[in-house]
Amino acid sequence: MKMEGAMLLKLVILVAAAVVNTVHGHLTRVGFYSRTCPAAESIVTSTVESHVRSDPTLAAAILRLHFHDCFVRGCDASVLIAGSATERTARPNLNLRGYEVIDDAKEKLEARCPGVVSCADILALAARDSVVLSGGRSWKVPTGRKDGRVSIGSEALNLPGPNDTVSVQKTKFSDKGLNTLDLVVLVGGHTIGTSACQSFADRIYNPNGTTDPSIDPSFLPFLRQICPQNQPTKRVALDTDSQFKFDTSYFAHLKRGRGILRSDQALWTDPSTRPFVQKYLATALFNYQFGNSMVKMSNIGVKQGDDGEIRNKCSAIN
Repeated sequence: MKMEGAMLLKLVILVAAAVVNTVHGHLTRVGFYSRTCPAAESIVTSTVESHVRSDPTLAAAILRLHFHDCFVRGCDASVLIAGSATERTARPNLNLRGYEVIDDAKEKLEARCPGVVSCADILALAARDSVVLSGGRSWKVPTGRKDGRVSIGSEALNLPGPNDTVSVQKTKFSDKGLNTLDLVVLVGGHTIGTSACQSFADRIYNPNGTTDPSIDPSFLPFLRQICPQNQPTKRVALDTDSQFKFDTSYFAHLKRGRGILRSDQALWTDPSTRPFVQKYLATALFNYQFGNSMVKMSNIGVKQGDDGEIRNKCSAIN
């Protein structure tokens, strides 16, 4: 009887776990296309590689595209939909790039497996491939998402921003089911990529003559040289001297007061996030956890069944 009771309890726990998984929409799985489109992942990888080899800046652009997609309506490729008042037109998304890479992969997949692979999955896979091409560690990407049918520009206005405090960042990440560890690790993706000077100009140029005290004073001349006051759209690497390499120098810069964005540097000055920055100064730990947190993020608001579709073209609903 005791054994039967134990087995019954174990079964109840397994069922409960499955229910929780369903509630949170985590119905994706590794190898989802293994039978319906076996070449899906390799087609995405080769497409991303071709584009990134030609333009290394696209690696960070694709990673950012996935991030911005997941934080609005979940990971449903709604950020890819073109048109007036869509997410693409929202101010935080105006500088997003990499759409052509996803479109290229989709076109190749439609030729091989028509109507099978979603744009949302292509974007999740492409983000992983971009990190790997930049020298980061690979991870297995669960797939099986469907594409959303709605894209509303105003909903993208509350994306994490360059001037957010740690408290605000925590709230925005927590609202998506991500904890403080995920926050620090995912923002660590800034180890590749750039920012427009206008996103942090008020830290180095202030009408009253003061500057952000969290900036290393010896770093200011460099920032002012590469970001003249009359060139707000000029771009600067978020990880100085290492913008194309996925490593932990980004965290080392925060420790030295050389974070570019106010929201980035705050991860070091805030006592609640500093221990995580210190921990992930180790490359191996960061690489491993980045993959874990990316899988967690890529399961935000996953659409399946009648809640979504497999778009024929990533920039337009069917």
